[in-house]
Amino acid sequence: MNFKLTELNYVKHMRTMFIVSCAIVIIGLGILFFRGLNLGIDFASGTRVEVSTDSQVSQEELASAFEEAGVDEDISSVQYAEGGTLANVTFVGQLAQDEVASVKTVFTETFGNDPNISTVSAEVGRDIARNAIYAVALASLGIILYITFRFQFSYAVATVVAMLHDAFFMIVAFSIFGIEVNLYFVAAVLTIIGYSVNDTIVTFDRVRENIQAYEKERKIKSMDVYRDIVNTSIQETIVRSVNTVITVLLTVIALYVFGAESIRGFSIALLIGLVMGMYSSIFIASYLWMLLKGMSLNKKKETAPEA
Repeated sequence: MNFKLTELNYVKHMRTMFIVSCAIVIIGLGILFFRGLNLGIDFASGTRVEVSTDSQVSQEELASAFEEAGVDEDISSVQYAEGGTLANVTFVGQLAQDEVASVKTVFTETFGNDPNISTVSAEVGRDIARNAIYAVALASLGIILYITFRFQFSYAVATVVAMLHDAFFMIVAFSIFGIEVNLYFVAAVLTIIGYSVNDTIVTFDRVRENIQAYEKERKIKSMDVYRDIVNTSIQETIVRSVNTVITVLLTVIALYVFGAESIRGFSIALLIGLVMGMYSSIFIASYLWMLLKGMSLNKKKETAPEA
């Protein structure tokens, strides 16, 4: 199953795809600035109420119960489990102690069970967001150090840029579609970072092997040789990348269709990230590495007469 993927000239289209990606990044920044993100209560001040009932309960019934309890906040989302008899209700805003007591009383009388109520303060939300940023930054630093040690600094820079590119596209997609950003989303981002790095490293490892094989016979003095090596390396690894993506996508789609509603955002993030991970390893990381390699080669040519 290769669909002649092993015969395509990927390098020929890299510059165009890289420019398109840069343009989309700029547009994405504008979207984030004007639309922002639909932050769940994990990142904003909010309340989560878990209600267990003997029969299916509708969102209208839940809204009516909150209104009876004197809660004026609009419901952000309602997620169901166990055939609709377990409802997880979230809304922005913290409940006061008297409101919590009122909700417990009304819900116990209406649905027959004491609800489980948890709140997240704005300060806790900021801490979670800050820790998520720290996690990505720490992962980026670790990747740079490891790849620099195993390969070269140029490989490390290209890999991290591609990784951040994938994470950014996931964030923009969630902004466009208004999907709630919660801790599941953070888990998806970190998962895709790992996948993106792995996919890029597979390609770069083949690039390095092919460069070493070429240099056993003669020294590389032209960027055309590097371009041919990169194109050949992608052709040699593309089928593996596509098969991996398809295999994981089948699992993610099954997770989206049959999984709980609460993890559908996680599944969507994985779907976007998996496709972008394969794309970036070819058209972002590889092209950026060639740019850095070209700069290094030109610098060597300029300093050669002085040696």
